[in-house]
Amino acid sequence: MSNHKGGNKSGKRRPKNKADSKKAATADQNYSKDEEIRLNKFIAHAGFCSRRDADEYISAGKVQVNGQVTTELGTKVRRKDSVVVDGQNLSLEPFVYLLLHKSKDVITTTDDDRDRTTVMDQIEDATGYRVYPVGRLDRNTTGLLVLTNDGDLAHRLMHPSYEVRKTYQVSTENPLSEGQLEQYLEGVELEDGVAKGYNITQFVDDPYTFEMSVFEGRNRLIRRMVEFHGTEVTKLKRIEYAGLTLKDVPMGRWRYLRQNEINNLRKLVKLETLDFNKGK
Repeated sequence: MSNHKGGNKSGKRRPKNKADSKKAATADQNYSKDEEIRLNKFIAHAGFCSRRDADEYISAGKVQVNGQVTTELGTKVRRKDSVVVDGQNLSLEPFVYLLLHKSKDVITTTDDDRDRTTVMDQIEDATGYRVYPVGRLDRNTTGLLVLTNDGDLAHRLMHPSYEVRKTYQVSTENPLSEGQLEQYLEGVELEDGVAKGYNITQFVDDPYTFEMSVFEGRNRLIRRMVEFHGTEVTKLKRIEYAGLTLKDVPMGRWRYLRQNEINNLRKLVKLETLDFNKGK
């Protein structure tokens, strides 16, 4: 465990982020109109859900191909076919990737029946394509969130077997001692199993704040780890995700991921890299 000199507490307003207006690094899905694709792969590559979830939609009779309900998992379709899942028409749009600095009191969902602000409101339909958040940050948690229509990448980033690193800045109601923080390195017993922290950094000038990385995504994990020591989180911010950071992205703003960042994510979860120059 190490000490930290303290966060950026200047209170200065960051300049408007210019990166969010730059052109997206998109990669076309290079299927010809007559090439056959497994139906679950088509659904995942349309950004609707993972292949596994697509199989469930197919088995449940919620998928139509060219107007006919299709429940056969091995079905193959072509790019020019009509594919409708749960009432939504799908198409193989170019892959696109965003990084959002989520604000507090924003819901990590594509819509909300109580008309609360969602992450989709914060990106304001920026891409022209339908994108989805990769994982969740709860309403009161701020920080880094990736959104994409690359279903395979999103599924793997969220899958526990790939152990994607997430780093949080945590402020607590009562300060945690060095010994309590070191307990996270050994692991603390929660109701759903042992939870471990890594690379724990204590702020020298703010005993209420520390940084910690985890490699899993259990619900309210950081908050429950803090509650283990009899106190509560007062502020929680995700400052790093899978090697991505919030550098030059002010609160409530977003930017497109760069080509090297996208391929680094894909390599991290053992997917083929994308050729952004193909067809240009």
